[in-house]
Amino acid sequence: MTDSNDKVLVAFGEFVRAQRQLAQVSQRHLARMSGLSDSYLSQLERGNYRPSPEVVKALAQAFGLEPKQLYTMLGFMDDDAASPPQSVEQAVQLDQRLKPDQKDALIRIYRSFVGEGQ
Repeated sequence: MTDSNDKVLVAFGEFVRAQRQLAQVSQRHLARMSGLSDSYLSQLERGNYRPSPEVVKALAQAFGLEPKQLYTMLGFMDDDAASPPQSVEQAVQLDQRLKPDQKDALIRIYRSFVGEGQ
């Protein structure tokens, strides 16, 4: 696995974790909603596995997203019209369900967890 591949998987895992936390569901609940095992979902969130297109589709449906968004993020599809989120911060900024002040708060919290912006 290459470094760029690792970064894509880590970014995807961060995106899944952020979406799960925004939806306020546990890892176990999301795993059940998407037909995955708890341990597999945990590994995905840590960027340890490249999910199959079927798993990506199940996660997208659980989040109420279009699978195409996640396929593009992982490189399963090319989409020149839309640039896929590459980080948790970009995912938060692109989430239309959030108000601007909610986005700012989430990004501040995220940065405090990863040690940025101090």
